[in-house]
Parts: sequence; structure tokens; C-alpha cells
Amino acid sequence: MFFERPESGEKAILVHMDMSAKAIQESPRELEELALSAGADPVEILTGSRHKPTAKFFIGTGKLEELRQLTQLHEAELVIFNHSLTPAQERNIERVIQCRVLDRTGLILDIFAQRARTHEGKLQVELAQLEHSSTRLIRGWTHLERQKGGIGLRGPGESQLETDRRLLRVRVKTILARLEKVQSQREQGRRSRQRAAVPTISLVGYTNAGKSSLFNKMTNSDVYVANQLFATLDPTLRKIELEDAGPAILADTVGFIRHLPHKLVESFRATLQETTDAALLLHVIDSCDDDRQGHIDEVERVLKEIGADQVPVLQVYNKIDLMSGQKARIDRNSAGEPVRVWLSAVTAEGVDLLLNAVNERLSDDVFHDTITLKPKDGQLRAHLYAQNAVLGEQIDEYGDMHLEVRMQRKDLLQILSRLGMPTEQYRVEEVY
Repeated sequence: MFFERPESGEKAILVHMDMSAKAIQESPRELEELALSAGADPVEILTGSRHKPTAKFFIGTGKLEELRQLTQLHEAELVIFNHSLTPAQERNIERVIQCRVLDRTGLILDIFAQRARTHEGKLQVELAQLEHSSTRLIRGWTHLERQKGGIGLRGPGESQLETDRRLLRVRVKTILARLEKVQSQREQGRRSRQRAAVPTISLVGYTNAGKSSLFNKMTNSDVYVANQLFATLDPTLRKIELEDAGPAILADTVGFIRHLPHKLVESFRATLQETTDAALLLHVIDSCDDDRQGHIDEVERVLKEIGADQVPVLQVYNKIDLMSGQKARIDRNSAGEPVRVWLSAVTAEGVDLLLNAVNERLSDDVFHDTITLKPKDGQLRAHLYAQNAVLGEQIDEYGDMHLEVRMQRKDLLQILSRLGMPTEQYRVEEVY
């Protein structure tokens, strides 16, 4: 068993079908890990194969009867499918097996609801849950289709279902307004970091690849870490100091998973903005996972979906302590640039190599030198101070100003271009 079984949880039957019509298959082991992360107690897994799902039950009638018998045998309280089900399929299966049914999307949403800690995270999860449940309001509740009536019960002439939908739309609108306010506050912080020329480094990767453990080692923090899927949801930011590149912000973000619900990606888009705006992505990979390449492909797909596929990436192969004979090292491309680092976040072996590789990748874009300004160059001096790029200043006997400047090279080039000043005069094109 990959995770520890909970002391007390709902007995669950897991259902996994190999769908030959689909190019990408979910993993039955991953389903078990998801169920355990949600607090369920998996007692049996029902497997099978189909060319395509049936419209009524998703599975065939034979498998449905087998599922009904297993549910009765184990006195299961919950059946979890490793697939996305339509509301009608969930309702039809429940009527036959007389047990609550949850699909993969609902299971992931439930885990997110348990893990969210911050106000923003809770709002994002609730929004995704409401949008997911909006099509499932009538499941098992026939009274929702009746008109209100009777003494003291006459309403505005709408059914209970219509009332519920209207209330749901109001709640969604309220959450969106609150998220917009939180996003505005987050954007202010992001703009402040950009003005101060502080690059952001974002940790991304498949869930349970070890991002939070690595984050703790790189920043000497104590972010919650557990051997479970989606142990942490809310983004955490910490400042780190790089030898040549200077100060940077390291961001730990939510992990990805295959077939992550689209509504969840939409809800967390504001949080994932840290990834989109990052100067460098550290793609943390579980080097021991049997489906390592599949997980890499899925992370790259989600990055493309959120518009972060153009951000420079440094791959981090984690958990080498579980590999026989594997040592920490840096892999470079033909140009000598670091592209991959092998390390262990648990033992800290190779973390120093990662920091060196990050420093190398970022320092190429940093200008750090002393430039001399004449008294007539006061406008440029004001811009440099506005960017918090001046580390020190001395004025000589002739009134010339000698400024020690550290900032992103592209930002300095933009300032000089905007002021119509030559770049070679200040040696901007020299690499520090």
C-alpha cells in the first residue's frame, strides 16, 4: 500500500475500466492513492475493460451486477469511479446498487475542499464545487421538481429546483466578486516584486513529486509535507538569496494530476498566475515513478493550458535516495546551460547543485555593475531608484554620480530605450 490506510473512513469500492478508445489511461494505483488521501477506506477494486462507455451506466450490465454484489458483500458506503461520469450515469448506478457514487472529478474536488486553508483557496474550491454540482441538483431528490404549494408554502411560482439554481447562481456571483478582490491584492504584491526587479521562481510538478519538501530545504521553511496527493494547495512564497542573481522569490504551487477537472483549473487560475509570471519554472519530477514520462507530459499540458509553456524550465529529478547508485548531478545541454538536476529533497543531497543551477540560469539576465551618470542624467537616476535597483551611490568632486546597479538586464534596456539613451555607454550588454 502506497499510503497508510485511515483508522476510520467510509468503506469504498473502487472502479477502474481500461477504455481502449482513450489514448491516455488513468492509473488504478493513483485512484487508490486519491481515495486514501480523501480519507476513504478502499476495500475492493473492480477492474475491467470496455471499448467505450455505455450511455446509461458507463459500465456494462454484467459489471454493474458484480458491483452491486461487492457493495452488499463489503457493506460499502461509497463507490468511486476512476472516470468522469455524467449526472444521469451517477443517478442510474445509485438506483441499482443503492449506494452513493462519486466520480474522479468529485473525488478530487473533495480532496481540495479538505486541504484548502487560506480564504482564497477555500473560495476557489467552493467555486469549482458549485459549478460541478450545478448539473447534479436533481440527483435523488424528486421533491425538487414539484411546485411549492399549500397553506404557508406558496412561493413565487417557481419549483424548488429553480430556486436552488437561482441561489447557486447568486453564490457563484458572490464568490467571483470576492476572488476578484483577492486577485487584485495579489496582483499588487506581484507588481511590487516586479518594480523591485525581484524574479519569481515557481515550483511545479505532478502531485506528490516532492515540491513542498524541496521548498522547505531551499528556504529553511516548515511548509506542511505529507506522503499524500495534494498535501498542500495554497501557494506559499519565500525569499531566497542567490549568489550572483541576488534576491528571488520561490513559490510553491498546487500539484497537477492527470485529468485535473477543468473547472478546478479555471478556479485556481489566479493562484497559478505566479507560475505564468515566473522568470523560471522548477519542474519537480518523481524520478522513481513508473509513469514518470506520463506525468511529465501531463504537467507540460497543464502549463500550456494556463499560458506558462513559454516560461524557461529547469527539470528537477527528485527522490534519488530511492534509486540504487544514483548520485546528485547537473545535466547540461550542448550550450553548457543547466537543464536538469538530480537530487533528494529528503536527504538534501544535490540541493546545493540546484541552487547553483538556478543562480546560473538567472544571473545571465542580471546586470550588476557600476555606472557613471552626469548631472544631466538625473532622469535615468530617478528611474533606477524607482526600480529599487541602486545598491550604492557615490558623488565625486566633479558632480558625477557613480551608481552600483543590480537589476534585470531587459528592464534596464527598456529604461534606456524609453529615454533614448545609448546602451553601450553604460556597458549594459556586458554579462556580469
